[in-house]
Amino acid sequence: MRPTVTLKLATSLDGRIATAAGESKWITGEAARAEGHRLRALNDAILVGVGTVLADDPELTVRHGAETARQPLRVILDSSLRTPATAKVATANTLILTIAEARPVGAAEVVRLRAEEGRPAPDAVVRELDRRGVGSVLIEGGGQVAASFLRAGLVDRIEWFRAPILLGGEGRPCVAALALSGLAEAPRFRRLAVEPLGDDLWERYERI
Repeated sequence: MRPTVTLKLATSLDGRIATAAGESKWITGEAARAEGHRLRALNDAILVGVGTVLADDPELTVRHGAETARQPLRVILDSSLRTPATAKVATANTLILTIAEARPVGAAEVVRLRAEEGRPAPDAVVRELDRRGVGSVLIEGGGQVAASFLRAGLVDRIEWFRAPILLGGEGRPCVAALALSGLAEAPRFRRLAVEPLGDDLWERYERI
C-alpha cells in the first residue's frame, strides 16, 4: 500500500495555470477555491514544488469555511533548498524534501531523498510519506511536479477546476512535458463527474 495521490488543477479552459509573466490570482472563482480548501481538509498532506512557494508564498492551510482541528502536513519539493526561512510554510508541520545536503529552513523539517532528473524521485517521496503514516496526499503545483508524478504512474485521481477563460500557448501549462513517444504511453483516466461550480467547471477523474 502507498498513499493515495490526488492531483488538483485550477486552470483556464486550455489548461494554463498562469500567464507567461506568472500571474495566476485568481484564475478560478471563489466557489472553486472554497472546494479546493475542502479537498485540503480531506487529505493528510498537501504537496507543492518550491516554484509555487517562491512565486506565491502560500500558507497551504485549510481556510474558507472548511476549518478543521487537524491541518494537513505541508510538503515542499525543493531540490536545492531555495525555500526562504521567512516563507509562510517554513514553520512546524512542514516537511521539505530535497536532494541537497539537509540544513535547517526556519522551523520546517528537511529530509534528503534520492534524486531523479534533478529533483526528489516521486517514488521516494511517496515512500517517505507512507513511512510517516500519510494515507492521502493532494498535489497542488506546479507543472513540473504534476508531470513527474504522472510520468511515475503515481497519480490516482485528478480534481480539475476549469475557468471560462483562455490564456493561449504562452501561458504556463498545468502539466509540463511528459516525454511521450506515442499515444499508447499517455496516462489515461476515467471521468467520474462534471459539475458547474459558480462560473467554473469541476471535473473529477480516476486512473484507469
